[in-house]
Amino acid sequence: MLVDVLELAGIGLVAGVISTVVSLASIVSYPALLAFGLPPLAANVTNTVALLFTGVGAAAGSRPELAGQGRLLGRLGLAAGLGGAAGAGLLLVTPSRTFEMVAPWLIAGASLLLLRPQRPGQMGLGGESGLALRAGVFCVAVYTGYFGAAGGLIMFAVLAAALDRPAAGVNAVKNVVSALANAVAALWFAFLGPVDWAAVGPLAVGFLAGGWLGPAVARRLPGRTLRLAAALCGLAVAVKLGVDAYRGA
Repeated sequence: MLVDVLELAGIGLVAGVISTVVSLASIVSYPALLAFGLPPLAANVTNTVALLFTGVGAAAGSRPELAGQGRLLGRLGLAAGLGGAAGAGLLLVTPSRTFEMVAPWLIAGASLLLLRPQRPGQMGLGGESGLALRAGVFCVAVYTGYFGAAGGLIMFAVLAAALDRPAAGVNAVKNVVSALANAVAALWFAFLGPVDWAAVGPLAVGFLAGGWLGPAVARRLPGRTLRLAAALCGLAVAVKLGVDAYRGA
């Protein structure tokens, strides 16, 4: 039992760092929960609840990048919260097969978007005050609450298209906005989903520590390197999920 607790905490630590740097925590933690014997739905909702602590740690570790961003986070956080609630509600009443088929294309598209050359001052989606940005955040949050795999990477791509900030700053905003989407989804799952609370505890401790450490790693990476690393990891995940989803379909 102690070994399982330590293993889950270690998995959470690694996934928390990966989440805050290249936005792919669930690619580590979700398969690990399946390996511990949780059914797919229970693993999904347990992972979402525990991921809340990555956001807490990331917010604490990203204070320099988040200074003065309160209004932006408020606008985007509302859209993310509503989207996360909608996605979680859908997950509890519908099968996830549709998202399993669509997810590889979404992740691949977001990854390619990160590879696009970015010119300072030339922002898409109407900039940070645009309605299109909030709509994009809402849609990604629906995906995050419902399916979740690489949702942070898709959120990073949407924010990077609209925010005129260094990659580390965009990453910090992404961490908080994604955490808000996860938080609302986690509330749904806490009351209505098959959460394995014994797994949540140690996983959350690891996520909290990894989320706090991750921004320090991201801060030291050149902006182009951070975007390239996220894009390449995302493309690899898209290929893997695509093979799994369409094999025998």
